[in-house]
Amino acid sequence: MTHWSPVADDPVTRPPANGFRQLVAGAVGNVVEWYDWHVYTFLAVYIAAEIFPGKAGNPLVPLLATFAVFAVGFFARPVGGLLLGAVADRHGRRTALTTTVLLMGASCLLIAATPTYATAGMLGPVVLVLARLLQGVSAGGEFTASTTFLVESAGHGRRGLFSSFHYVSATIGQVLASGTATLIVFTLPEQDMRDWGWRLPFLIGAVLSLAGLWIRRGAEEPRGRWQMERRPGLFHALRHHPRESFLICGITIGGTIAFYTWTAYLPTYAQVNQGFDKRQALLVGTVSLIFFALVQPLGGLLSDRLGRRPLLIGFAVGTAVLCVPLIDLITPGSFLSLLFVQCAGMLLLTGYSSIAAAVNAEVFPARARAAGIGFPYSLTVALFGGTAPYVGTALDAAGAAGVFPWYVAALCLVSALVYLRLPETAHEPLEQ
Repeated sequence: MTHWSPVADDPVTRPPANGFRQLVAGAVGNVVEWYDWHVYTFLAVYIAAEIFPGKAGNPLVPLLATFAVFAVGFFARPVGGLLLGAVADRHGRRTALTTTVLLMGASCLLIAATPTYATAGMLGPVVLVLARLLQGVSAGGEFTASTTFLVESAGHGRRGLFSSFHYVSATIGQVLASGTATLIVFTLPEQDMRDWGWRLPFLIGAVLSLAGLWIRRGAEEPRGRWQMERRPGLFHALRHHPRESFLICGITIGGTIAFYTWTAYLPTYAQVNQGFDKRQALLVGTVSLIFFALVQPLGGLLSDRLGRRPLLIGFAVGTAVLCVPLIDLITPGSFLSLLFVQCAGMLLLTGYSSIAAAVNAEVFPARARAAGIGFPYSLTVALFGGTAPYVGTALDAAGAAGVFPWYVAALCLVSALVYLRLPETAHEPLEQ
């Protein structure tokens, strides 16, 4: 197959004229997506108490069950990455983006309406699993569609900057989720929170999905010569680009375990092992996520100047070396120690997160880019990111909580080996 490189004055391959509008369209809908996805994590303790029976005598059992459902949603992500990635490659990035936000709104409504175990028995867990599967399909499609949309909308020399806004918007969604959960937890009495308060953020998410749909419908489809070719089949990328598919897995494995360790598991670890109450852990999570969002564009800009590889290698090696001593610095009940550890971990993570979209997009030609990224990326996230809270909680239940940071370090070293052999693509034209 013949590939084309973008030409500045070529009306087919040049980026859309209004880059800021494209940035907003790609990012704002992503805010909604990731608010919906992460609000479940922040309210896991309350969902566990209401949806799962707590008769095992061990308080970790319902929490473990809740994080198992969290992982189920992740295993639907490869399906979403493949199916909605194919939609993006065949029918356009904008079509896939509007589909993902509709699916996420529907899943939020389902979670808000999930009956408790006390009122409906096993129907409650079944409805929750179905809702998380639907969220997983949507989230798997969201990453691949939004990353290709953002990177293809960027001008030459700005792909790292535009790439960073994927995690900026995702983190804003997390901040909204964490902030909403924190506000409700601080406002409502504990019993009201358990009875009905945990449902409110999901109702808000369903309303926000309508706003995301409206914004994305006004976006411009990024142009490229891929639109002039025959539409690829569902498994085109896997059949014709197996090396690139495996490369996406290697790029992602360290980043996803680090991301879900610092953002999803650490607050729960602090509650279970270090004496933090729910309010403290949620507040630390919210403040650290704001910090994380602010540093993403700096990482993107730096990669446009210095290249992608230095940031990726710095992230992987730094996390592998510092993960264990950082977590050991958490002092029981100390707000500042937990905040420092979480922010330090997120600063290291920025070397990956700020440029993940650009790095992945630069691996594949545009014709197979969305589906080519979507399936291997989402599969890796499901295997190592989605299971991170579950693995951490299971190790804690087995009395081996100290093993988990070593597990994170080992996976980051795997990605470090991949980054060392990765060609530098920051200053090359994006293949069309």
